Amino acid sequence: MNKTPMQAKELIETLKPLVGAEENTEVVFCPPYICLTTAVEAVKGTNIKIGAQNMYYEESGAYTGEVAPNMLKEAGCDYVILGHSERRGYFGETDEIVNKKVLKAFEHDLIPIICVGETLEQREQGITEDLVRLQTKIALKDVPASDAEKAVIAYEPIWAIGTGKTATNEQAQEVCGAIRKVLCEVYGKETAEKIRIQYGGSVNAGNAADLFAMPDIDGGLVGGASLKADFADIVKA
Repeated sequence: MNKTPMQAKELIETLKPLVGAEENTEVVFCPPYICLTTAVEAVKGTNIKIGAQNMYYEESGAYTGEVAPNMLKEAGCDYVILGHSERRGYFGETDEIVNKKVLKAFEHDLIPIICVGETLEQREQGITEDLVRLQTKIALKDVPASDAEKAVIAYEPIWAIGTGKTATNEQAQEVCGAIRKVLCEVYGKETAEKIRIQYGGSVNAGNAADLFAMPDIDGGLVGGASLKADFADIVKA
């Protein structure tokens, strides 16, 4: 929940010359709903895509305060973040709700960035891999391989978000590798290799290159570090 529409536009204008011409790396900005149309306008003529931070799984109705997938599509979004740890933690979203949203996103040609990850307590209990496998499988329930291959899975260890703590490269790879393995089990190796797996948890310009060098980490879901110009260094990594 950062930036008014005008502030979002200013940030995009700062970042555009730094990351707007990227061809080998896909760059997606996901501002608050109220900034979406401003952001879509601001990135015109660049390779930057726009996504939303959430959506509801119905297309219209008496759901005051919610935003529908068709609204996002018409606003110019290509992506939508679903199941973010803050949505799960603060707003009680379950794996089943995330699955409903994933199915609806594909129905409207929105690419879901599906977030999975564990708390510090769950990591200490030794259930990280079990939990992340479960979250991934439920999120993709009834999703055919032809849709799944477009999806993005973002592993965000909740204990590493906004805390300054980062999972070690090996810890991040271990869980992203487990995600790839469960995708292989569900869809087969060919589809699993096409699905992008990101790491999100205090990614910054200093640690990005080493994280992204890991075999199963295909990119980053970047939080605080995306609010300043050195986000460009992460993209270059």
